[in-house]
Amino acid sequence: MKRLKHSVMIAFFGRVADRFHEYHSAHPLAERLEMASKVKGIEGIEVIYPSDFDNVDESVKLIKQSGLAVSAVNLNVKSQTKWRFGSFTSTDPKIRANAVADMKFTMDLAAEFGANMISCCPLIDGHNYAFEVDYLKQWNWFAEGIGEAAQYRPDVKVSLEYKLNESRNFVILSDMSRTLYLCEHLGLPNVGATMDVGHALMAKECPAEVMCMAAQANRLFYVHFNDNGREWDWDMIPGTVNPWDLVEMLYYLDRMKWEGWLSYDVVPRSGDPGPCSEATISIVESAYALLDKLGRDKIQSFIDEGRPAHAFDYLFKGLL
Repeated sequence: MKRLKHSVMIAFFGRVADRFHEYHSAHPLAERLEMASKVKGIEGIEVIYPSDFDNVDESVKLIKQSGLAVSAVNLNVKSQTKWRFGSFTSTDPKIRANAVADMKFTMDLAAEFGANMISCCPLIDGHNYAFEVDYLKQWNWFAEGIGEAAQYRPDVKVSLEYKLNESRNFVILSDMSRTLYLCEHLGLPNVGATMDVGHALMAKECPAEVMCMAAQANRLFYVHFNDNGREWDWDMIPGTVNPWDLVEMLYYLDRMKWEGWLSYDVVPRSGDPGPCSEATISIVESAYALLDKLGRDKIQSFIDEGRPAHAFDYLFKGLL
């Protein structure tokens, strides 16, 4: 990895809220693009369909004029009323067809921007209770829908982002293993995984380990960096809770000569989005620079040795 390529979700420069408070008010796309363009270190943006595309032609024009590359177009198939009971797994074939059509349209948008990749986290697909859904039918509907959309444009990557739960108690694509199983089941080279650090932590996965699994299967398409305490998807600044997981991931991305984007799914609840994004990028760059200070060969020697006590004594002294 010669250098890191940083991308931010343009949505977080607009309205940010939870169940109790609104932290930042809504802003038109043009204003959000202007704010993002002023952030030091940003080269790309991740845009969301349909929320960033009220007027598709005008939005495409504004995004192209921003001077920022599009790292991926994120397909949201959860927020609109029509998705209440599922998107790719709805029992209504018209709704399932609508989800497939939206994914195809999003792929066209990605090609228009030269990104040639979409990311999709199918959070509305799954279930809450036993005996609520037909698991045999639901998985087949999901696989068929993703497969149909992916075959529409083999030149555009479909990067699937898993998550343990939310909006469903049991999301159909809940961990890296299920994601890789689906990819291998479909057998389509343009279907892969978005590795979201916070989602891996929630699933009690080791982020670096499952990231390497995806890479070895040639399915690691995209990376979302953030952090949490392994209990909920708080979308915190990377490395603020699990700094060594961040360093370990960067070590393996560097070792694998990763050339893709690092996108930041970080919710700015404690300050303005601009400074939060700058701090995020600076922290990740510092963690990457730490590899030089610690020494990649030295880190590898500890891995080969398999003595974590010895390794961490050295790692913490390296911070001094």
